[in-house]
Amino acid sequence: MFLSQYLKGHLLHEGFIVKTFKGSNRECLKASPLILEGFEIRTFRREDLDRVIEINTRCLPENYSTFFYLDLYNRFPKTFLVAVADDEIQGYIMCRIERGLSKLRALRLTRLCHVVSIAVMEAYRRRGIATALMLRAMRNAAVEYGATECFLEVRVSNEPALRLYSKLGFRKTRRIVGYYMDGEDAWEMARPIFEEDLMKGLK
Repeated sequence: MFLSQYLKGHLLHEGFIVKTFKGSNRECLKASPLILEGFEIRTFRREDLDRVIEINTRCLPENYSTFFYLDLYNRFPKTFLVAVADDEIQGYIMCRIERGLSKLRALRLTRLCHVVSIAVMEAYRRRGIATALMLRAMRNAAVEYGATECFLEVRVSNEPALRLYSKLGFRKTRRIVGYYMDGEDAWEMARPIFEEDLMKGLK
């Protein structure tokens, strides 16, 4: 599933343009502009750290040290993004770029975008913010770091997140037993990052 009809409608509602490139059967997404309906996606800045940590601790049980955030920012700044709405950061995504075996193709080495953490404040959910963060992070991972796949882990009980990732074209690749500190299992989910035509479409 490259792009479901549901996702098309959702993105159009949130201010995205959906276009198909001539001579290609891949459907491509264009976020134009980055200031979307009611929110803006931009790269993380050091002065954002306290707010990002606050969002993380309020939204997720998986929390990190200050060093962890800054290390990801220093190594992969283009895939550490925040969403600003009502003059305040309301969501973030941070990713790590890894070299390893493909999650989707047997015995193939590739460069992967690993979504380490994504969160949106509860009052700002269901507005397309998480979708926009994911799409922009994948685009940047490919253009800036040469990633060809994206993967993540998600709690098996997190139905809203599972639905979102499925609509974004991710599929379950394996179940990781006891992945989280409290003993809950995780689904690993992955999807390809489309080739040059999609990268152009996500400018």
